Amino acid sequence: MSMADQIFINMCKDILENGTSTEGEKVRPHWEDGASAYTIKKFGVVNRYDLSKEFPILTLRRTALKSATDEMLWIWQQKSNNINDLHSHIWDEWADENGSIGKAYGYQMGVKHHYKEGMMDQVDRVIYDLKNNPFSRRIMTNIYVHQDLHEMNLYPCAYSMTFNVTQQKGEEKLRLNAILNQRSQDVLAANNWNVVQYAVLVHMLAQVCDMQVGELVHVIADAHIYDRHIPIIRELIEREPLPAPKFTLNPEIKDFYQFTRQDVSLEGYETHPQINDIPIAI
Repeated sequence: MSMADQIFINMCKDILENGTSTEGEKVRPHWEDGASAYTIKKFGVVNRYDLSKEFPILTLRRTALKSATDEMLWIWQQKSNNINDLHSHIWDEWADENGSIGKAYGYQMGVKHHYKEGMMDQVDRVIYDLKNNPFSRRIMTNIYVHQDLHEMNLYPCAYSMTFNVTQQKGEEKLRLNAILNQRSQDVLAANNWNVVQYAVLVHMLAQVCDMQVGELVHVIADAHIYDRHIPIIRELIEREPLPAPKFTLNPEIKDFYQFTRQDVSLEGYETHPQINDIPIAI
């Protein structure tokens, strides 16, 4: 049975049973028909995934591994803020006529700063420290840059990664762990998508830094289920979890900038039917 499924089920049950409602409050999101998009929410949700034991992709419904990886690489590898560099259309409604989403996401990852007597961006700094200062407690990224928020078409949701390396007793290779911090998350539309993206990232960074994967800890400040998603969630969490698939990353790639979405694959990925046409609050 997939542990990722069980974590997702437990989280959703907790939100539905113990969460608080925003109904009647002044909220920013709305549906396409103009109605306010209210939520049931929990503050401070923390989920832990041991990547050394299982790849955390849902079997309750299919998560598109290659598309999720593509978006992660768009931000972390291409450091792009233009949707024309993506193979999907998930960012289309936040892009301007030139395809830009403003000074958001990939733009911030590519901003260079002085470090170690040279110029590096956040991604290169992480890779440098993992290779040269693995036990540093300062290996992190942050794209929630206040002075640029007014030039972002969408404020970052998943905004920070903190990496932490451990030496497990009896293991030759170091273990790469990470914390993903997220200010807000639409649980139905985005939860497993983000988990899969950053699980792939940890696998990629571990491989190029000659480490093994450890834990991914996902911290969500505002984990919410939208009102029109509640019936879908209730049906979804009644499904029986299936066995977790085996994740494979192309072992030939030793340079983070050489990875593509084609370098990730799953063996034995069986899922329940997909849920289509999920309404998205905007």
